[in-house]
Amino acid sequence: MSGLWVIVPAYNEAARIGATLEALAAQTDTGFTLLVVDNGSTDATAAVAEAFRERAPFPVKVLTETEKGVGCAVDTGFRHAVAAGAELLARTDADCLPRPGWVAAARAALTGGAGMVCGRITARRDEHGPAGRAVFGLLVVLAAAFGRIRPAHRDSGFRAPYRMHAGNNMAITAALYEACGGMPRRPSPTDRLFLNRVRRTTSSIVHSRSMVVENSTRRLRAYGVLRTARWYLDRGSGPLTPDPR
Repeated sequence: MSGLWVIVPAYNEAARIGATLEALAAQTDTGFTLLVVDNGSTDATAAVAEAFRERAPFPVKVLTETEKGVGCAVDTGFRHAVAAGAELLARTDADCLPRPGWVAAARAALTGGAGMVCGRITARRDEHGPAGRAVFGLLVVLAAAFGRIRPAHRDSGFRAPYRMHAGNNMAITAALYEACGGMPRRPSPTDRLFLNRVRRTTSSIVHSRSMVVENSTRRLRAYGVLRTARWYLDRGSGPLTPDPR
C-alpha cells in the first residue's frame, strides 16, 4: 500500500499555517501529497499554502470548500484524495505542529494492518508555559476518561473499545474511510461522531505514541479553564463560538 495523502483543513489560518507546513516539510518521511482544504477563508490562508508549494519536498495541492464546517472541509479533502488515487489518508490541523516522525508512524501503523491509527497530542510550547501545558494535558486526560464511561460510547454495536481520538492527529485507510461513511459534514465537534462511525465498522483501530502532534491551546486562552473543560467533556461551548480564532 502506498499513495499517502496528508489533509489539512484550514479557515483563516494565514498567521499559523506556515508553521504547520514547515513542520510537515521537516518530516522524516516526505513521500506523501499534501492537500490543504481552504474552508472559505477571508484572509491569505490559501495564498500562504500556494507559496509553500514552490519549496515543499512533496506535491502540494490547494482546494477550496465553501460549505462551512471543519467536517465539510475534511470530508471534501479526504474524498478528493481518494478520487485521486490515495490509499492512505492522514489529517492534522492548520494550527498544529506534527513532530518529525508523525508521517512515518502513521504509515507504519496503516501498512502494518491497522485500519485507523490515532496519535498522541500535547500542547504547543510557543503558546503557553509549563502551567498552561499541564492544564491542557489534564483536560485531555479527563476528556478521555469521560469518553470511556459515557453510555453513548458503550453500546453493543461498537466493534472496538472507546479511546479518545483527536481529529488533528489521525490516519485511516481510504477503504475504511469510505466504508464507515466518512467524516460528518458539520461544524466542530466532529471527532467523536467520526470515531464512533469507525468503531461500528471495524475493530482495527490502534493508538501510536510515536505519532505526536503539538496541539494549539488557543481554546484554553479564549474560553478559560472551566469552559475549555466543558468543551473537552463534550458539554458544548455555551455562548462562545465552537471554533475560536
